Amino acid sequence: MNMPLLKTEPQIAAPAPAIAEVLRFDPVKPGYFKAKILPRLGAVAANLLPPLVMLALILAVWQILCMKPGATLPSPTKIWSEAYDLIVDPFFVAGPQDIGLGWRVLTSLQRVAIGYGLAGVIGIMLGTIIGQSVWAMRGLDPIFQVLRTISPLAWLPISLAAFRDSQPSAIFVIFITSVWPIIINTAVGIRNIPQDYRNVAAVLRLNHLEFFWKIMIPSAAPYIFTGLRIGIGLSWLAIVAAEMLTGGVGIGFFIWDAWNSSRLSDIVVALVYIGIVGFILDRIVAFVATIVTRGTAAN
Repeated sequence: MNMPLLKTEPQIAAPAPAIAEVLRFDPVKPGYFKAKILPRLGAVAANLLPPLVMLALILAVWQILCMKPGATLPSPTKIWSEAYDLIVDPFFVAGPQDIGLGWRVLTSLQRVAIGYGLAGVIGIMLGTIIGQSVWAMRGLDPIFQVLRTISPLAWLPISLAAFRDSQPSAIFVIFITSVWPIIINTAVGIRNIPQDYRNVAAVLRLNHLEFFWKIMIPSAAPYIFTGLRIGIGLSWLAIVAAEMLTGGVGIGFFIWDAWNSSRLSDIVVALVYIGIVGFILDRIVAFVATIVTRGTAAN
């Protein structure tokens, strides 16, 4: 039986959806001011504003406390009025002993440079030798720990008796005060050199000098610079204490002379100079440590 054929209508294909064309715009590059200057200004403000705000608060509290009747310490405004010349002109010269604090600080820094330089060279050499020997470390470390606790002023009579002159005596006090942390930290750094480094040096057959410059110093550099940073702070403390008793034109003698003359405002200004110079010295050593150790030494 023949079935009737069903007629099917021809199917028409649906039109393809239109593809939207995506337009790409080049990103607008920020200007040099927004890209470079503003981030740097923000970083500077983040570092400077907190200490400036705290300094302003401290000065305000100081001013309020010293304005009371019977206050024995000068207020910031009184210090500004009484020690104006020392603040605005640190390099004046009016006589052999009447010079600005800038010149006095430079005189003290010369002594510190000599004493601290000797302490750095001798301390690193002794620390390297002691760090190589377990017996030397065990025998000398307790002695160094005892000697480093002696006050700088306690060494001054010994140095005066030995040198019979104030200049080398002050330099000796700086040296003997700052050398101990350099020796101890260098020795600890040498002791902590990984054994793998020593094995590599043995395989390469490095002589003692090559092993010192290529293995010891780079490996122990963070420890060495830690000792150097402690030493520079102690050096600056020692010179101020030594100059109070040995005299001269240094910053320490200026403080002692101002006390004898009841010039408290001058003493406060000198203390500010001492603090700023000490901070700069520490930052200089920390900067050198960052370069030498490639950032492994902590700031």
